[in-house]
Amino acid sequence: MNFKIFLPYLLVMAIVTYLIRVIPLVLVKHKIKNKFFNSFLYYIPYTVLAAMTIPAIFTATGNLISAIAGLAVAIVLAYQRKSLIVVAVGACAAVFIIEGIITLI
Repeated sequence: MNFKIFLPYLLVMAIVTYLIRVIPLVLVKHKIKNKFFNSFLYYIPYTVLAAMTIPAIFTATGNLISAIAGLAVAIVLAYQRKSLIVVAVGACAAVFIIEGIITLI
């Protein structure tokens, strides 16, 4: 792509990104005391992470069954408060085992 074409796109993207981050800082001068709004803001990072991760989980493997098995193992291990490494390795192992079983069938 030509740099003269790319530069305006880059500048607009930078300005929009900057404004999205600066406008709340400029408009909100005091501490937010509303419990509902504070709770909403607290859970936003988890919601965004889930919205980005869940579709990738179902398309990461060649088979939907192995993806669901990996997700189920990850949920069970996370619910048991295992570490992130244990959850990731457990999910990967479940997918590996299910993919192996599927290829044998």
